[in-house]
Amino acid sequence: MAPRPLRILGSTALSLLIAGSASGPSLALSEPGDGVVTPEACAALGYAAPAPDGYDSVVVTATKRTSREQRLTSRARPVIATPGLTPPPPPPPPSPPPPPAAYSFAAPSPVVAPNFAPPIRDTEKYPGAAANPVKRVAEEPVSTFSIDVDTAAYANVRRFLNEGAAPPHDALRVEELINYFDYGYARPTAQEPPFKPTVTVVPSPWSQDRQLMHIGVQGYATPRAGQPPLNLVFLIDTSGSMSGPDRLPLAKKALNVLIDQLRPQDRVSMVAYAGSAGAVLSPTDGKSKLKMRCALTALRSGGSTAGGQGLELAYALARQNLDPKAVNRVILMTDGDFNVGIADPTRLKDFVADQRKSGVYLSVYGFGRGNYNDTMMQALAQNGNGTAAYVDGLQEARKLLRDDFDSALFPIADDVKIQVEFNPAKVSEYRLIGYETRLLNREDFNNDQVDAGEIGSGAAVTAIYEITPVGAKPSSDPLRYGAKPSPATGGSELAFLKIRYKPPGGSTSKLIERPIGAGDMHASLAAAPEATRFAVAVAAYGQKLRGDPWVDASFDWDAVTALAQGARGEDPYGLRAEFVQLTRAAKDVKGS
Repeated sequence: MAPRPLRILGSTALSLLIAGSASGPSLALSEPGDGVVTPEACAALGYAAPAPDGYDSVVVTATKRTSREQRLTSRARPVIATPGLTPPPPPPPPSPPPPPAAYSFAAPSPVVAPNFAPPIRDTEKYPGAAANPVKRVAEEPVSTFSIDVDTAAYANVRRFLNEGAAPPHDALRVEELINYFDYGYARPTAQEPPFKPTVTVVPSPWSQDRQLMHIGVQGYATPRAGQPPLNLVFLIDTSGSMSGPDRLPLAKKALNVLIDQLRPQDRVSMVAYAGSAGAVLSPTDGKSKLKMRCALTALRSGGSTAGGQGLELAYALARQNLDPKAVNRVILMTDGDFNVGIADPTRLKDFVADQRKSGVYLSVYGFGRGNYNDTMMQALAQNGNGTAAYVDGLQEARKLLRDDFDSALFPIADDVKIQVEFNPAKVSEYRLIGYETRLLNREDFNNDQVDAGEIGSGAAVTAIYEITPVGAKPSSDPLRYGAKPSPATGGSELAFLKIRYKPPGGSTSKLIERPIGAGDMHASLAAAPEATRFAVAVAAYGQKLRGDPWVDASFDWDAVTALAQGARGEDPYGLRAEFVQLTRAAKDVKGS
């Protein structure tokens, strides 16, 4: 029997697709290359193109017909005379048109366009985390945290500002705003060690007598020829909450950008989930991009959200095709609005934490607004050896999956931790800007059983501390009955930086160390490198948006804009120019 084309119509057909994916036409046909997605080309591969999503449908009340009715009428077949039969009489002449004011309306009632999804209530969820407090070095001299190369907060905050709204305070993870940008740090020249730290200390522009310690950790960029093959599973949310042009249609465009980057040795599988989950594409090599695109084209949104079941199936598929010499990764596209099966972030966190032991990484890409569940995204990414990003448009998709393709998919280190010990003879207080959800205990730094973030090829991590030098007025009064500080040690060092990491898939960590001293200090912010000045501008932007109490009111939005504008430097993709405009938009919504 000839194989039948598969059509996906929301969640109802997913169960049929599970059975068809293993023995259907996608396995029986010869492997085609890339090409133009047409109904005929996709039908030959077993995928029937769905009907249009209908976002342009219009409904008019009263005696007017809907545009859909007009399209159906215009497509009616003409009457054709049949030999031997008397043709029908001609139709009567049309009635004169009614006067323009003669529209007849029904009783007042809401008019619903059948092809539109109902409006979604604002149920967005964000992990609550209070801004880091000021710590006294005499009492707590060591700061430890996991690295964070996620950028979800930056794009999400941009979405709010572009809509003329102030973002919720919990949506502001300042480190993700800072780490959105490439600061051009000096790169490692060899694969081991894979990191090169850079440190700059400058006066704080928003707090008198305090300083900012800017730490940049640049990762090694693996040459393309040395990159391992990819074994990817696209896990795509096709539930009803993903309807709308900024959700499933945008997710499909984003995945097509990723497909463009694939090499012949790479392999892709696809799983879709709504009320249930099913495989829509068996493992397919990078030469068969047309088949991947056709599988994406067939996806429609509808039904509830069995995200937990989708994750289980995606991980099972990744393990089934696990290649120890490849990068094995699940790529999740969702709004995070799980509502069927395992939907609790804590339970899902435990699930993905168990799965990371299998060597499968997780990348989470968020979409949509109104019901976006950032809490779920963070729980999955931080516990699944993964990263999280938010896609607010096609340009962001291109940045994430084309421009940052290597850093997004090819890890160079796992469980990367940073620890800074401050010298009490030089520093009396410190405050880590951001990383509130990434803090670790001091003893976690040397414990290889404690999970931390991964870093991809060529990626960098930036962290900024605000410090109070000894002799400057501290934030809090000294204790009346406290013990006297211990004798000064460490000479001219301000602090000591340590970085701990594991090779990808490794179980034993390695250590990089570096003192921070007088040679890292600059007399003024204006004399500091461009990278430091721009990073400080982004840190100020995030803190002011979040309403942090440590940024003096005299350092206003105009000062933030001027600092960013003066440190734009080379800006090949226009990202820094866009940021300058966002600082102006922030002033409009915040007012001061």
